[in-house]
Amino acid sequence: MAPRRLLLVGEGNFSFAAALSETMDPRSSLTATCLQHPADLARDPVAQENLRRLRERGTEVRFGVDCTQLANAFEPHNRKFDRIYFNFPHCGRKAGVAKNRELLAKFFQSCADVLSEEGEVHVALCRGQGGTPADKPQREWHNSWQVVAMAAQGGLILSDVLPFSCEAVPGYKCTGYRSQDKSFHIEGALNHIFTQSLPFEGSKPRIFRIKLGDKCFSFQEPEALAGKLNRGFLEASSSHPIKAINEKLIAELGSAFPLKMLKCSCPLLPQESTNVFPSWNCDILSPFWISLYEDNLNSKSLTGETTQEIEDSPVSFSELILAKSPRGDDSEEAPEGSCGHVKVCLRASLLVHVQAVIQAPDFLPGSLHILSGPVFRKCHILPCTMPAFHETLVIFGVDQNLKHDCLLSLLDHLKATLESLLAQTLLEDTKLSSSVEFVFQPNGKDYMIHVKSPSFGPDCAKDLIIGAVITSATSITHKDQCFVIVSINLDFLTMLVWSISDWRMLWTFDNRFLKNFVTEKIAPFKSYSLYPPRYVHDISFWLDEKKGFDELEFHTVARAVSQDTITSIQLLGRFHHPSTEQVSLCYRLTYQACDMALTQQQVALMQFQFRKEIQQRLHVILR
Repeated sequence: MAPRRLLLVGEGNFSFAAALSETMDPRSSLTATCLQHPADLARDPVAQENLRRLRERGTEVRFGVDCTQLANAFEPHNRKFDRIYFNFPHCGRKAGVAKNRELLAKFFQSCADVLSEEGEVHVALCRGQGGTPADKPQREWHNSWQVVAMAAQGGLILSDVLPFSCEAVPGYKCTGYRSQDKSFHIEGALNHIFTQSLPFEGSKPRIFRIKLGDKCFSFQEPEALAGKLNRGFLEASSSHPIKAINEKLIAELGSAFPLKMLKCSCPLLPQESTNVFPSWNCDILSPFWISLYEDNLNSKSLTGETTQEIEDSPVSFSELILAKSPRGDDSEEAPEGSCGHVKVCLRASLLVHVQAVIQAPDFLPGSLHILSGPVFRKCHILPCTMPAFHETLVIFGVDQNLKHDCLLSLLDHLKATLESLLAQTLLEDTKLSSSVEFVFQPNGKDYMIHVKSPSFGPDCAKDLIIGAVITSATSITHKDQCFVIVSINLDFLTMLVWSISDWRMLWTFDNRFLKNFVTEKIAPFKSYSLYPPRYVHDISFWLDEKKGFDELEFHTVARAVSQDTITSIQLLGRFHHPSTEQVSLCYRLTYQACDMALTQQQVALMQFQFRKEIQQRLHVILR
């Protein structure tokens, strides 16, 4: 449906308004405004003719409207517009880029007061002014108007960029600043379309409740995982693409092998369960440790906190020993209404469940036992690493004498299934650009599943590892059987199938993401946040020789403080003081959001908080 209310600001001779009024949907209404007053246009015959045409059509025209104070021009009940146009904004004469950036920033902030929830802001700029990769040629960032960064100050993100075409609005004649005779050069001009992003607010970790036996417990979501627990992407009611990919993967495997689906329990594990990782899987990264606090059953909901219920915990209360003190080793404060606590961890891999699945009395040799669920790991901040993702585990038990043939059959069918999924976004007559390979590991028994995908960009490895095939489970004994275990990273597979370049997009709360996946047809994902601005900050500090330095924890603190907006941490240098023997490190941090408006001011606050946090938690001395 066409927009209902259109607002034009910064009109010069009103030729754009007059042309648009003739081509727009008749159900829409148009309000045209300019900064000048009627007397300023009295001697301009073109403007007078356009104003006459507008009035004949009943178009509302307002003079003396400041585009940086739009709320002042309209009554509260009359402020919501579905589309706002600002063609070739300029402060006038020889104003530099700084002045024009300031104009844009104030305009975008003003738009936030009068834009409808799903409205658009259209800003046409001359070639190169915007400073985005859409400009040909692209100006250096410091010499551009930095339009995406200025829009972020109004909570807006760039959702589309199109060539600005005068032919689309016949009769439009671009004028210079305040209707000067000299017009702007609009060859190669671009129309930038902005939409509102979700508000970027400091998200507080949520509180979860869980029942173990006849006791109730609560725990706080780790800061580095804020917004990632209990999302239910694989549940029956979900329409998330990760669920769609998992179902397709399982259905294809089921066409060649009998399947047995297993229910995946809550990812909480008691402290003793960290020892159940098989000896043949020693590459598990550090888990997230949390404290479960016993709730006072007579207490009400935790004050001021959002609580969510978690069901189906695999932990029985008999396995937990409550600490006498309500405070943990890390000096966490116990929530109000709670008493003793116990340390547990979040599952870092579904492999922890392999032993239990195989030893179950109903385990069926020859069938594929499928287990899918979320896992959580501490990891360094890199383009292709993720602290939370969804894993599908395939457990296959076969007779020792049939191992070779069964393994080859499973690998062949798995390869065909993965390549079939990866080919679904390709156009007809297009060769498959992603190929699946099983790469032998040094032990000569296990494989890593590699996918060649140059479309992921230079920041990610050309060979993306999306899973593993484990055949060396020698620590598992079960009669005369051997076992093949396949682990698939569903998030990576989903990204490859739909051409989603940033894993963080899978976790967005913006409903526009899921709208890309409403039909059965798989088409490349089109981001609604283009060319988000990057902000770079450096940090340097002296190390405490006695305390040491945990770089993984350094990255984890950065992830938590930045709410996953730090996309890169680069070690710039290491300095060893010749006199004091102290060691100093210098890192460069790059901030960039993938789905929300992120401003320079917000990043500065995050950087300030990050400096405080590493000083307190990592015992470094800031420089």
